[in-house]
Amino acid sequence: MLEVLNSWYRKYFSDPQAVILTVILVVGFTVVLTMGKMLTPVLAAVVIAYLLEGIVRYLQQHKVPRLLAVILVFIAFFVFVVFLFFGMVPVLSSQVASFIREMPQLLSVARDSLMQLPEYYDYISEKQVQDITDRLDREIATTGQQILTISLTSIPGLITMLVYLILMPLLVFFFLKDKAPILNWFSSLLPQERSLASRVWRDMDLQLGNYVRGKFWEILIVGGVTYVSFAILELKYAILLAALVGVSVLVPYIGAAVVTIPVALVAYFQFGWGMDFAIVLIVYGIIQALDGNVLVPLLFSEVVNLHPIAIIVSVLVFGGIWGFWGVFFAIPLATLVNALLRAWPRVPEADATPEES
Repeated sequence: MLEVLNSWYRKYFSDPQAVILTVILVVGFTVVLTMGKMLTPVLAAVVIAYLLEGIVRYLQQHKVPRLLAVILVFIAFFVFVVFLFFGMVPVLSSQVASFIREMPQLLSVARDSLMQLPEYYDYISEKQVQDITDRLDREIATTGQQILTISLTSIPGLITMLVYLILMPLLVFFFLKDKAPILNWFSSLLPQERSLASRVWRDMDLQLGNYVRGKFWEILIVGGVTYVSFAILELKYAILLAALVGVSVLVPYIGAAVVTIPVALVAYFQFGWGMDFAIVLIVYGIIQALDGNVLVPLLFSEVVNLHPIAIIVSVLVFGGIWGFWGVFFAIPLATLVNALLRAWPRVPEADATPEES
């Protein structure tokens, strides 16, 4: 057994560059895991600054000084945030509140529909339906209490969000303005011999940048098209459902399947079984098909070549570790793991196995 472990270690860790890269990864993951909650605004600001850096570089290529480019991009970003929180968020929160107020009524309609099932299907007994309706009654009875609990417990979260809204724009501005000094300081903390880590980062930088910026535009386009489509169909909670559909593109395969449930339920409670209900689902299916077959290949010039199982596992693992940001960066992190496995130096088996005397 020791011989097998020794051979494995010689094969994968005999190169000092591999050891250095391992230490960097372990330290980085340890910091994020242990201090991730405290550093949430910093990490979020890094992501936003990374997203805006592409626009800054684009302006620099057109002879705009970096400081002026940073100021222009930051002003545009600030205007977008103000519009988002003072234009979109109130409308979205209004629809969420309206949906919560109508939830008991929706549950009552679902209960009445379930009570009719034994009349049409012999294999469904009244006792089964009664058990389900009793559960729905309990849900209806506790809805008001849950809403009150959520409203009371959300006050500290609102205060934290206000603090983040002040800190994050400042952090984003200084990350953009002082990018070179910050990177030089960070590089000074790393070992001098880090060619393998630098090569892996260069490979990931292009893919990560394309992914983040591509996902940003994909959310805007899919959410916007969904809102326009649902508004034309006069579907209730069009903005809320469009926001859910837009955010669902962060989680390939799983997101679209999960968001189908609220879309179908709202359409059913509003239109019932009929042509309007079918049209809503057909339009939603067309949007998802165009997103997967047209929009994604256009936005992602270098599509990440990962198996669907690898994508689903990465979403579950990294989402369980880091929540929303883990889901958002599940594919880039899976791509990082794949790049590490491909770039990792290996010693041939003949050299890794000690010679027998």
